[in-house]
Amino acid sequence: MGAPQAVEALRERAIFVRESLAKSQNITDNMVTILGSFDHRLSALETAMRPTQIRTHSVRRAHENIDKSLKSAEVILAQFDLTRKAEAKILRGPHEDLESYLEAIDQLRSNVKFFSSNKGFKSSDGVLNHANNLLAKAISKLEDEFRQLLTNYSKPVEPDLLFDCLPNSLRPSSSPGQQGESHSKAEQQKRLEAAIYTPPTLIPPRVLPLLHDLAQQMAQAGHQQQLFRIYRDIRASVLEQSLRKLGVDRLSKDDVQKMPWEVLEAKIGNWIHHMRIAAKLLIAGEKKICDQILDGVSSLRDQCFAEVTANSVSVLLSFGEAIAKSKRSPEKLFVLLDMYEIMRELQSEIQFLFESKACIEMRESALSLTKRLAQTAQETFGDFEEAVEKDATKTAVFDGTVHPLTSYVINYVKFLFDYQTTLKQLFQEFDDGDPDAQLATVTTRIMQALQNNLDGKSKQYKDPALTQLFLMNNIHYIVRSVRRSEAKDLLGDDWVQIHRRIVQQHANQYKRVSWAKILQCLTVPGAAPGSGAGADATSNVSRAVIKEKFKTFNSQFEELHQRQSQWTVPDSELRESLRLAVAEVLLPAFRSFTRRFGQVLYLPMIENGKNPQKYIRYSAEDLERMLNEFFEGKTWNEQKR
Repeated sequence: MGAPQAVEALRERAIFVRESLAKSQNITDNMVTILGSFDHRLSALETAMRPTQIRTHSVRRAHENIDKSLKSAEVILAQFDLTRKAEAKILRGPHEDLESYLEAIDQLRSNVKFFSSNKGFKSSDGVLNHANNLLAKAISKLEDEFRQLLTNYSKPVEPDLLFDCLPNSLRPSSSPGQQGESHSKAEQQKRLEAAIYTPPTLIPPRVLPLLHDLAQQMAQAGHQQQLFRIYRDIRASVLEQSLRKLGVDRLSKDDVQKMPWEVLEAKIGNWIHHMRIAAKLLIAGEKKICDQILDGVSSLRDQCFAEVTANSVSVLLSFGEAIAKSKRSPEKLFVLLDMYEIMRELQSEIQFLFESKACIEMRESALSLTKRLAQTAQETFGDFEEAVEKDATKTAVFDGTVHPLTSYVINYVKFLFDYQTTLKQLFQEFDDGDPDAQLATVTTRIMQALQNNLDGKSKQYKDPALTQLFLMNNIHYIVRSVRRSEAKDLLGDDWVQIHRRIVQQHANQYKRVSWAKILQCLTVPGAAPGSGAGADATSNVSRAVIKEKFKTFNSQFEELHQRQSQWTVPDSELRESLRLAVAEVLLPAFRSFTRRFGQVLYLPMIENGKNPQKYIRYSAEDLERMLNEFFEGKTWNEQKR
């Protein structure tokens, strides 16, 4: 294609583009005009619609307000309905359906709270007054129900039921073996510590939740004091009645002082039993139900328990105080130790039961009694030691046997060693020293006091031989008793050996004093030495001297036999030992004397037709037989038979 053609084609395209642009501009102008028209129309429409929009918004808000009012009315009506239903339940009282009654009270409280926070409601004041009055009546009925329910299920516990709650070894119906009488004191204590106690059911478990709910409602209503008085009066009375059924009475110091010892001793034994029952069963049971019923009312619970138990605890402790303050005497020491022992045994229970601030007075009273019992027991120790040394009893033991004071003191010391553990605890109440050493010191002092007294009593005998026999018997009894008891471990082997030597010394003194004179009859001063018989042996001894010797021997031996057969050596081994010791000295001397000098009398008297037995009255065998009758405590009439 040539250039002219190309130019022509380009010109045609340029014309086409210009025409297209012109059309586009025209369309744009038309669109702008149309859109301008729409803007005007929309503005007019909006102006026209504004009143309608305002009315629609007002209607919507009105609907919302109506919905809210309806809902508020429904809530208020619901509260009215709930109040009406609660009122109906409350008017019926708690007796028919306590659970429903308690729910009605909770509902009333909720209603009061609701109307109190909606004071703008026209009738709210009237509704509040009505609800509050109804609530007050409901709580009043609740108090009556609580009192009635607690009274109906609060009964004194019978003694037999309490005994059944004790371990077998502590039940009155137990046989002696079951009660542990064959066991040592320490073993009994271990058995008691391991014993299981089953507290009695003071109030049926099914009733406790109801009482708890009633108590909670009363406390929430501000009726704590009414609750406190009702609970205290009922439960305190029941506890006191239970103890009275056991035999617990308030006794003063004067009452105690006037009682015969046998009666008082029985009372003390009962008191120990009652203390254990009270602490481990009755008071423990009271604490348990008090904690359950008044759970959640802690400010009231501790005070309630304190007031319920105060009088009963006071009655129990006052008896212990009366005993501790009464006139001291040796026989009271063991019951004082028993009483101290039970207070120590119950110490952990007392600390647990009376741990609250409200119970501090009872806790301190129990601790004070424990210390007072310990102090009185310790003072009684001192009294006993002094009484033993100064005992001036006129009870005479004419046969030289063991004096009643000796057996009394030794038995006393044996009993003391049954209380070793208790005694050591008692010593530590006042002294931090070694309790074993303190017990040994006390025992040694008592033994020495006894020996000092026995030395004084031995001087009452006119016969010095009987003095030695008396001391020998009594010291031997002491040593033998110590060796067979736990006192040996404390006093030691040295103490035993020293006193065994003392026994032997008195035995030797007896032989010397009693038999020295009669042995003199079996010796002839100036007689030729030698063992032969006849004139050679007795050439320088007159027949008259020999006669007098035999005669004196016979009379002295018969006198000794008559007197000392009435004396007593109660220990069989010691008795045989003493007879043997005498025989070993007497019989060889008699045989030797008879062999040397017997024929001086025997042959001439036979030749003259006289009876030589007038002088040689006994054989060695006769003497041995008669020696075996010594120290048997026979009366003169028994000897003659």
